[in-house]
Amino acid sequence: MKLFECQHCGQLLYFENTRCERCGHVLGYLCDREILSALTSKDGSLWFPLAAPNEQFVFCANAAYDACNWLVPAGGQDTFCRACRLNRTIPNLDEPGNLFLWQRLETAKHCLVYGLQRLGLPLANKFEDAGKGLAFDFLAGSEATFREGTHVITGHSRGLITIDISEADDAERERHRRDLAEPYRTLLGHFRHEVGHYYWERLVRGGVWHEAFREMFGDEQLDYGSALQAHYAKGAKTGWQGRYVSSYASAHPWEDFAETWAHYLHIVDTLETAAAFGLRVRPKAGRNPVLDMDIDFDPCRQEDFDALVAAWLPLTYAVNGLNHSMGQQDLYPFVLAPEVMGKLRFVHGLIRGNTATKRAKDPKVEQLWWA
Repeated sequence: MKLFECQHCGQLLYFENTRCERCGHVLGYLCDREILSALTSKDGSLWFPLAAPNEQFVFCANAAYDACNWLVPAGGQDTFCRACRLNRTIPNLDEPGNLFLWQRLETAKHCLVYGLQRLGLPLANKFEDAGKGLAFDFLAGSEATFREGTHVITGHSRGLITIDISEADDAERERHRRDLAEPYRTLLGHFRHEVGHYYWERLVRGGVWHEAFREMFGDEQLDYGSALQAHYAKGAKTGWQGRYVSSYASAHPWEDFAETWAHYLHIVDTLETAAAFGLRVRPKAGRNPVLDMDIDFDPCRQEDFDALVAAWLPLTYAVNGLNHSMGQQDLYPFVLAPEVMGKLRFVHGLIRGNTATKRAKDPKVEQLWWA
């Protein structure tokens, strides 16, 4: 995630901010420009971004619920922004507590859309393209229409992602995490995982990458329902740590891809944030140069996968250590084995649109793979 700056006073801004804490200017996100802008207005309905002073905008209709801070051009046909046009169903806001949960869902979904746009991925909604578009149903409990596993009411089916709104409740999500013995479970992680299923259908199925996918992840024609039942009944495959990014990834090739896809998005977005803060890693103990890190590139545009890896692994050592100092568990509690790195390289090649999936020869990266 990039950092932003108030065009009026220079205050540091975050993606979710709606008002500058220093000068008080209302803020709005310009999706096409990928910039958060301070705004001026004469009547509180039409807004003029300081980043585009000659253009007029209105807020997305969901701003009325404090669920969105994105802008749409004034006088246009769209009343919802690009991110909110992906919604097919939102929770019943007459139910107590649902508004808060929906707001949290929207925060995570907007972060997802930001990242997909930064990576240049195709992103149409189902109103624009019923066959290939993406849509979200945010439903409550028993209303969910598609189940992935025994306890997780969430999933993807033909471009429709369903998420149980209880996942936006921290206590409920933590209960699910403990029940499933997961080391990590976040709302944004759900979005990134499920959208991985969507992009498998868009970018892999029946295309030039399909055979390479099967060589790397396995044959997706394996019965999906039976594979999940076996996973929940018997647990992860023995020795999964050497081949998969998570135990759940071992359940089926589709889940392996979706988990790997989510981790790739985690890596790129976190590296972008680290770069925006100018973070460097130079451990003063250990005398291991492979743990030095300085991000002098745009992670979302980086063609060289090895450069991402060489920056990511030192960063995880640092942020995990910072978490320990606050009495928290690892921020990134995963070990990226060599075979997992190969799968991440596949996702990188898929997103970057090239077929350069050969194994790295950089000695520094080779050492990091085994760290």
